[in-house]
Amino acid sequence: MNQHSPASRRATPGPTHGAPSLRILPPVTALAVASLLLVSCTSAPAPQASSAPEAPATAVPEIRPGILAGYLAADAIPDSLALVPAPPATGTAALAQDHAVMRAALALRGTPRFEQARHDAELDFPFAAGTFACALGTGIDAQRTPATYRLLRRTLTDAALSTRAAKARYERTRPFVETGEPTCTPEDEADLRGNGSYPSGHTAIGWTWALVLTQAAPERSNALLARGRSFGESRLVCNVHWQSDVLQGRFMASGTFARLQSDPAYRADVAAAAKELAEVRAQGVQPDRDCAAEAAALAQPLPGVL
Repeated sequence: MNQHSPASRRATPGPTHGAPSLRILPPVTALAVASLLLVSCTSAPAPQASSAPEAPATAVPEIRPGILAGYLAADAIPDSLALVPAPPATGTAALAQDHAVMRAALALRGTPRFEQARHDAELDFPFAAGTFACALGTGIDAQRTPATYRLLRRTLTDAALSTRAAKARYERTRPFVETGEPTCTPEDEADLRGNGSYPSGHTAIGWTWALVLTQAAPERSNALLARGRSFGESRLVCNVHWQSDVLQGRFMASGTFARLQSDPAYRADVAAAAKELAEVRAQGVQPDRDCAAEAAALAQPLPGVL
């Protein structure tokens, strides 16, 4: 696929407003979203987005080097422990469904869909800014679309933190730990072993991004929502999450998106993003991804997925 390699970067959100730490681990990639919440570590800097004219002029603080604070205060972030049920129990139909989807996902190892899951594991910027480029039909970067770039970076933190409480309480074992089967990101496995899988933080981030971008570019809604769904499903293909993790991650994203609607800074950035996305599409700015390869990969079905 014609993409900048994500092999050496992973970002995970951590403390904001007194919450846990968010991290970007260079060569040895970080464990995606999950650990965003439970551990602190050294971080490598990521590019700082510039301000769009319509957005607030004040600089957005970093909660760790390269990681922007979210829009929501700690007491405004939806509480996953209060909102999601406990993970499926032994002997339930829900757990049987989790295992059926896991077995179907293992059959995709070595396919383009598995490679796409590896790319979707990457949450570090600037690479992650291109995740929805094909769905948008244009590129996103800090220079030409600064408000959109900032919007993605800040909502990543909000969405990731929304899964923190339930992850810490349930500490659910991940599929690859239970089965011994490999993942699409072997470099992350050591960290992921000690990090709860429920709900899926990656899914919360991806679905939040899909909803946010749909608000900024409503004419691309179908493509953006489909990409948001496939982004979460990549966690199943990667063998790092169960189906129920993904479903509840999507739920927490919806709650986070709803809460963001009352935040003035968020609304200002959405308005600025809508304007700049319309401008770059009018200028013919193309996605920086191989959209044909991405579409072919995502067309591979995952049987039984909900």
